[in-house]
Parts: sequence; C-alpha cells; structure tokens
Amino acid sequence: MRKKQKMRLGDLLIAAGLLTDEQLNKALIVQKMTQERLGEILVKENFVTEQDIIKVLSQQLNIPYVDLALYPINMQIALSIPEHMAYKHHILALEKKENTLLLAMSDPLNLLAIDDIEIITKMEVNPVIVKSLDLEQKLQEIYQETSSVEKIVKDLDDLYALDEDTSGEISEEDIDSVPVVRLVNSLLQQAVRERASDIHLEPQEKEAFIRFRIDGVLLEKMSWPKHLYPAIVSRIKISAAMDIAERRIPQDGRSRVAIDKQQFDLRVSTLPTIFGEKVVIRVLRKDNLSLQLEELGFSSNILPKLHNLYKKPHGMLLVTGPTGSGKTTTLYSILKDLNSGDKNIITVEDPVEYQLARVNQVQVNVKAGLTFANALRSFLRQDPDIIMVGELRDTETVRIGIQAALTGHFVLSTLHTNDTAGTVARLLDMGIEPFLITSSLIGVVAQRLARKICSNCSEAYYLEPDLVRQLGLDVPNPNQVLAYKGKGCPLCNGTGYRGRTALGEILVFTKSIRELVLQKASAAEIEKKAVEEGMTTLYQSGLEKILQGVTTVEEILRVTYSHAH
Repeated sequence: MRKKQKMRLGDLLIAAGLLTDEQLNKALIVQKMTQERLGEILVKENFVTEQDIIKVLSQQLNIPYVDLALYPINMQIALSIPEHMAYKHHILALEKKENTLLLAMSDPLNLLAIDDIEIITKMEVNPVIVKSLDLEQKLQEIYQETSSVEKIVKDLDDLYALDEDTSGEISEEDIDSVPVVRLVNSLLQQAVRERASDIHLEPQEKEAFIRFRIDGVLLEKMSWPKHLYPAIVSRIKISAAMDIAERRIPQDGRSRVAIDKQQFDLRVSTLPTIFGEKVVIRVLRKDNLSLQLEELGFSSNILPKLHNLYKKPHGMLLVTGPTGSGKTTTLYSILKDLNSGDKNIITVEDPVEYQLARVNQVQVNVKAGLTFANALRSFLRQDPDIIMVGELRDTETVRIGIQAALTGHFVLSTLHTNDTAGTVARLLDMGIEPFLITSSLIGVVAQRLARKICSNCSEAYYLEPDLVRQLGLDVPNPNQVLAYKGKGCPLCNGTGYRGRTALGEILVFTKSIRELVLQKASAAEIEKKAVEEGMTTLYQSGLEKILQGVTTVEEILRVTYSHAH
C-alpha cells in the first residue's frame, strides 16, 4: 500500500524544469477564481501538457499510469462509488483486492478525494493516474448506462404503454411517479454537466424534442414519446410553483436545485403551442460570478478604458448587445469590483439573476406597480452612490436614469443596440434630447460572446490568401496566416468549441464625440470618429481572437455579421 504523500503538483513540475514560478502563480490565481483542478488549468494555459504531468507523477511519486481505453471496466466495482462523488473528484473505481481499492484519478495528489473514498468504501485507496478526457468519457458511459435520460424514458414508456390518441389527462400518481421525478432530475443533471444555459422542451405532433443551449447555440439532444410529455411538464411546473391546471396562457416560475453538490437557480417559462406547452428552463450558475472582469475575455486595449469609465464618481455607462451577449455578467463583474464596502449600491432587475453580498437588489414586480421607473424614483431617496438598472426599456426609465447621472450618481444599465454608435441613435429615437445624452453618458460598451475552440481537439491550418484579404486582416504575409479550428471530440460534444469569450468595443464620450452627438450626426460618422480616436470595433476584436487562436473565422462572422467588411 502506497503511503499518502502531501506533494504539490506545481512544485513537482517546477523541480522537473517544466514550469516556472511565474506560470504557477498565474495558474493559482485562475484556480482561486474558477475552482478548476490545477492540472487542467496548467494544460489549458499551455504551460505543460497532460503527458508532462503523467510522466512527472509516474517518475517522482511512482504512481502508475493506466490507459483506460484498454482497461476492462467492472460495472459493479465502478458503481460502488456514488455518481456525484465520481464527478466531483474525477475518479473511477477499477479493482478491489482484499482491503485495497484501485482508483483511477486525473489528479492522484487530491488527498481530499482519497480520504472521502476511504471513508465511503472503508478500504485503502491505491491511486493510478489516467488521462482526464479518457476518464470523462468512461464516467459518462458508466453512469449514463444506469441513469441516462434515454433509459428512464424507455422505462417510462414500458410502464405507461399508452395509446397514441390518449386524452392527455394526467393523474397525480403520474406526476409524482418515481420514473417521472427521476427523468426530470436526470434531464437537469445532464444539462448541468454539459454546461447548458437553457433547456428547451418542444412538443410536436407525435413526439417532443429536447434541445440544450450550450455556448450560445441550440443543440438537439433527444426526443420523447408524446404521450409521456404532459406528466413531465406538470412535474416541472409543480417544482417551479406554477399552476398545472392552466395550460392556455404563458406562465413563469422558479426553483432551486442541488446537482453535484452545487446550487443552481432555475427560471421556468411555459408557452402554449398548438401541440402542447413549450417549456424553457434557464439554468443560472452561481459559479459564473467567480469570474473577474479580466477573465471575461475582453482584449487588453479595452480593459483600461473600461476601468477608467466605471471608476468615475458620476455619469451613465451603458452595456449594449442582443439577448444572450453577456451584458448582465459584465455589469455584475463591474459591480463586484466597485463593491468595496464604502458605497451604497442599489440595483433594480427583472429578474434578479445572482445575489451579491452588500448590494441592495430590487426585483421588478409589474403586478404590484414596481416598474423600473418607479423603483428608480424611490432609489434617489435612498442616498445611493451607484445604481444599476437591469435594462432601459422605455423613455421614462431613461429620463430618470439620466437625471440620476446628472445629480451625482453613477448609473449602470443595458440597452438593446447592435453597436456603440447605434446607442446614440436609439436614445434619440426614444425622445432623449442630444444635450442630455452628452451631459450624462460617459461611455458605451458593445459586446458579443464568441465560442472558443476546444483546447482538446484544436488543430492549426493556413488561411486561404483570398479569405485573408476578404476579412481585412492586416498581416505581413497573407500566404502564411495561421488559424485554428476544433476537429470535434467527446469533450466538446463533437462541436469543436468549448466555452465562450467576450468580444467588445468601447465608445468613450470624448469632446469630439459629444460635438457630433449635439449635431445629431449619424451612427456611421460617430463610429468613424471613434475609430480615428483609437476605438477597436467588435469586428476588429474578433479578428484579433482569430489570430490568437481563440476562435474561428466562421464564429466571428456569425456573431459580428453586421460588422463584417
């Protein structure tokens, strides 16, 4: 039996000459924010390869390497470890010999995991090191075989072998039956593990389709027999405190679930269609807020300008972009940085997506008469330093926000426009006078989210010279421009993408920009002047990401289409 050794991976890699102190410190800072495993971060940052880690651990600590692809898995032994524990610690039980458990680990230095498993199994753990991706695949195969959504659907279908033309009447027994509860729980679990932001349940004539939005794109995952659908929808509605008897009008609800020992808020929305109720479940992850502004992906020339703007004592800063472009995350990240304890921060949101400590958050309640405008009026009597308005939806709210910015408050909000220059035209359309815009607005940030290339299956290729010219890439040699794309692998569900990064442009209201606004200049003229003064457009920001190997040409053209030249 190997004696437990309290060794640190970073120290071992430094001792082997594969890592510098500076690289380790950077990785530890990222780990503090993201809570990811150190080994994963080191590989993701290209400081070391997974092969380097395996080699060092094998040589220095005499921990054997096992190729999981060639290893026969004993299901009974594997399932002796609870599913949530296997995913939490990234481990897999391989063999039991007398009082010893052979445990596959992507991080065999995780003593907490070893202690947990020894307590659960009452056996001594003997760790072996395996590749992270191989382990991920095996865990999905093993646990989905026993609790996958598809298997539960089959069990349900066998149990309720109902006629195709069933009346759709649902009994309480159906709604509360173990298979239905298990199916809803497994669906949520699968969505969380695949990093879905939304789950779409869409009834059609003969079946219901389930799609997940992952990294901003909807992917079809499965289909269910139509006669099972009403009981499943009712189960979801009950958990979200919605009226299950009412199927003719749209409804909204919310609930909270714990998956893999993490808390998730769910926002549930139903919409009656000709084939039944369409359900969308938004999954709000508390861990998203662990990101600092620097971690969102904005390019280095944008961040200093943004810092300068939101550190001002008063004025209005707007973040613009379409739905799902990350505006709320950016606002929360700014608030998090401003939340130093010596300021009174108040927000009005619809809905409150994340709770921030020491921030007074108000949720819009239209039925009770609490609108954005009414809340804002009340805020001004609460002596606030910083006010965040979830969205400027109407002229009244904009006017009160501007009034607050003009009377010594710092106001943050969002607006639905395509770019920064278009924001001025939008405000003018809403009836706001040019002098009010120039005296209150200090800057506008426009942003998009682009999918990042999966680091596990990324491969390089040369761009066609014609495409280089079409894109407007400013490079010394158009024949030698390296770009990257993902081949597709199990880690990214075959998409070639995993995770997202922010693209941004920032319009600072300089003296010359203010003069153009007062003259009611067009958005094109404002953008031209801003570019002359050093603004990087969304499209240019995207081109940088292509050259850096962060994302693909196709992705940039998709998210910044209207800005492509």
